[in-house]
This record gives sequence, C-alpha cells and structure tokens, in this order.
Amino acid sequence: MPTSYQAPKRGDQPKRTMSQSAGSNLAHAEPTVATLLASKGGAVFGIAPSETLKAAVEMLRDKHVGALLVMDGDGNLKGILSERDIVRKLAETPGQTLPQTVEENMTTKVEVCEPAETMVSVLKRMSQGRFRHMPVVENEEVKGMVTIGDVVNFRLTQLEHEALQMKQMIVG
Repeated sequence: MPTSYQAPKRGDQPKRTMSQSAGSNLAHAEPTVATLLASKGGAVFGIAPSETLKAAVEMLRDKHVGALLVMDGDGNLKGILSERDIVRKLAETPGQTLPQTVEENMTTKVEVCEPAETMVSVLKRMSQGRFRHMPVVENEEVKGMVTIGDVVNFRLTQLEHEALQMKQMIVG
C-alpha cells in the first residue's frame, strides 16, 4: 500500500440519495375539474327563465339536486337557481312564491370554472363565495356542474389513497 493512501472517511463519501421518497411516491398532478367530471359525468339539469318556481321546485325534487342551471333556448347559461334562492323568496313572499318566474329569482352573477381548473382552486372559490354549486364552462358551452360535496368527496378519496400508499411504502 502506498504511503499516501488514506482510508475514506465519512465526510469524504458522496451523499447517498434515496431513489424513493414519500414525495416522489405520492407526487401526482394536481387534480382538475375535468378529472372529477370524468368520474361523475357531465349531466346537468336546466330550466328556462320563463318557468315558474313551482316547476323548479318539482324538478329539484324529482332530480334530487340542489340547483338548476337557467338556460335559454340556445343552451346559453343565464343564471342559476338554488334551493337557497327559493327558501329566501319563500321567507320574503310567503304564499306568493311558487307562481313567480325563475328569471325573477335566479342568481345572475354565476361563478363558473373551466375543466382545466384545479380542484383546490374551485374549493377555495366556493368556500370564499359561500356557494355550493359551480357550472363547468368551456368556450361558453356548459360541460357539467360540480358541487362542494363532489369536490370534498373527491379530495377525501384522494387522501385515503395517499394514506394507503404511505402505509404500503412503510410496511413494504
């Protein structure tokens, strides 16, 4: 052995990096509204602005939904009518509400999202705006509707999947 040879010391060795980490194993693209619609479907229930609130209430009941998109004859989004809108009007005009038109009672400033928008962004906007239904629109065409329940359930399922992956990584 040459006299200049020295055994490697701990500080001399290159740092080892693991090929797997919790971050790399769980890394995934941020889920989008399109991902949710792919699993949920794009069915929406619409009503004409000229319909009565009585017709709207019956449709909400029959379709088991909490909001209807108000659309004109060409399929253009004109507003949204939710159970909350109807309950407010019932309190304001008791006994005179059901004959009123959808157009008189709908929300006209509708927050919409696009299929490419992230679920986190949609959830934040819904929470901040205190509304539960958001139409999905792309190129002025309605593609579907997401609810706060849809977004929360999707996220819970995602968290369960991540927890299972972590468990499998730890256990081996």
